[in-house]
Parts: sequence; C-alpha cells; structure tokens
Amino acid sequence: MALFSQPTARALAILDLLMANPTQAFGLTEMTRRLNLNKATCHAILTTMANYGFLVQHPQTKAYRLGPSIIAAGNAAFAQFPVLEYARPELEALQSDLNIGFAVTGRSKLHQVLLALYGQATPLLDSFQLGLRLPNTAPLAACFTAFSPARELEAWLSRAHEARGGYDEKLDQKLRVAAIGIRARGYEVTLRTKAEAKLRAELSRIHNAWSLSALEEAANRFQYDLCDEFYHLDRIDPKTRYEVSTISVPIFAYKEVPVLCFVAGSFDKDPTGSQIDEIAARMKASADRVTRLAAGQETIV
Repeated sequence: MALFSQPTARALAILDLLMANPTQAFGLTEMTRRLNLNKATCHAILTTMANYGFLVQHPQTKAYRLGPSIIAAGNAAFAQFPVLEYARPELEALQSDLNIGFAVTGRSKLHQVLLALYGQATPLLDSFQLGLRLPNTAPLAACFTAFSPARELEAWLSRAHEARGGYDEKLDQKLRVAAIGIRARGYEVTLRTKAEAKLRAELSRIHNAWSLSALEEAANRFQYDLCDEFYHLDRIDPKTRYEVSTISVPIFAYKEVPVLCFVAGSFDKDPTGSQIDEIAARMKASADRVTRLAAGQETIV
C-alpha cells in the first residue's frame, strides 16, 4: 500500500486552492469551508506556512495569499526545468499564426497537470486553473503514454480497468489501438464528447464553492465517462471535417519519454483531416526546436 501523509495533503490543498485562484486571497473561515478542514488545524498550517514565507497574511483583512518562498521555489523549478521558457515563444508564435489557443501539460505518476495557457486553449482547459490535474488514466494523457515504455502503458491501462471495476477486453483493445495510432502518427487528436460538456458544466457549478474533493470527483467521473465515448480519432481522412477538441504533440527534451505536451484547441470551425495534419506538423516543428534547445543542440537566436 502506498504511504499517505494527511498533514502534507492538507498543506498541499491550501497551495492548490491559492494556485487555482491567483487573484484572490482567503481568510481562515473561507479556507476551512472550501477545504473541509478543522479550523484549529487549518490555522496551525497557515501560521506555519506564513512563518516560512510560503504564504503572506494581509495585516488588516487577515486573508492569506501565496508568499515569496513560492516565487523562489518556482524560480528554482524553472532553473532545473527550462523547457517551459523555451516553449513560450514557440507557442506564442503558433497562437498568432494559427489563431487558435494552446496549453502545456505535464505528467506525474497519477496525474496530468496543466502548466501554462496561451490564449483560449479549449473550453475545458480554460475551466481549469493552472496547476490543477486530470487523472493520468486511460483514455486521458494518451499523448504521454503512447511514447512511454511498455510498463507505463500497462499501468495506464490497468488504472482504467480498476476505475471501471474490472478488466474490459473491448475497452482494452480500443485504448491499445488509440495508443498505437498516436505513436505511429506522432500526435494525438481528441474529439468533443458529452463527457467533456458535462465536466465543464460541473466545473462551472462548483467554481465558487471550489474544493479539491469536488474537483477530484468531477475529474475522475470525466475519465470514467470517456471510456464509453468515441474520444480518440484513430483514422484521419484528409477531406473529412472532425469535431476536434484537442491536438497534442509530445516534447521529449532530456529523455526518450515525453516531459511535456503542447495542446492546441478552440478551433473556429471543425478542421478537415488535412488541416489537422498541417496544424500538427507546425506544432511538431516547434516541439522539435524546444527539444533541441533543451538538449543544448540549438541556441536561441
């Protein structure tokens, strides 16, 4: 059984809440309500985090916001992970040229994390605040998994079967075909679904009463529902128009597995198969430049 630290989770929940609402500050009462924490426990955590500079408390309102130690942590992360800085000008140029929005996602063992937004990425991603997560469970995060070792593919599939209550051969075959197609093509295409519309509505509903538990429940339900839908576009006809939600390409940077994905969305009209290929080709060229920059094989001009 994996170890779990409840005190650590509570502190991380506070950081998540503040990252998800970067223009707001929260008092003790509001924070305990949103995070469903005991008031005394929450106050002790907030005081400790403020003492170490991870939070700052307003002298009059007593509300808390992120503090200078978070800036230092972010700068340290950028120093060890400069690929995001290399990605920024590439995605800004793509957004300007293609007139569509972009996002950057990363991955942990159990989650896909939204790291950056450029313009209106997609209605769904725009519903999420930076730093928030979707499950790294099939069919989500396929662009990462398709280019990863076989053991990661099997774990990704297993989590989907567990979420569904047991092994489903038909689902397994569908997901494996999707992963093979993404790897062969070099990019992922997802389609608009009823599950996505349902999740957007749920995120809108819980926004003002936001809590990590409600968000996690909604994200897990989204993953569960997607398994029943036609989510991945496996075969692309150049002349057919498709109701595309996202186009994703991987960035490998330091290893032979993806460290980030570029995600395009918010298309003015449904693209044809040939337009999908053109957009993906532009994204892959940018991703390749970022990879070369991160690996020291190219310099910024």
